Amino acid sequence: MARRKRYLTAVMPDGYVKTIGPTNAPFTHYWRIVAELGSGRTEVFWGHAKSLKEASGKKAALAEAARQRGWQSHRFEMVELTESADPPEPA
Repeated sequence: MARRKRYLTAVMPDGYVKTIGPTNAPFTHYWRIVAELGSGRTEVFWGHAKSLKEASGKKAALAEAARQRGWQSHRFEMVELTESADPPEPA
């Protein structure tokens, strides 16, 4: 039997809301890296993971990535996804 499609929503500490879907992928967590560049610009990298362990693993290589790319500072954030059967209401 096919898995049903669902919508996954992540609400970040700063209020940013990311919706993924419709999907039947087994994602459980959303992660985001906000990197401050020397020029005053900001780069954002994000993704979703199938477990807390997988999402946490993204942080392991972060110090090396920051050094290689010359980031002045960076923030790693991770939240658990919430599931719903219906698409979110437009803002």
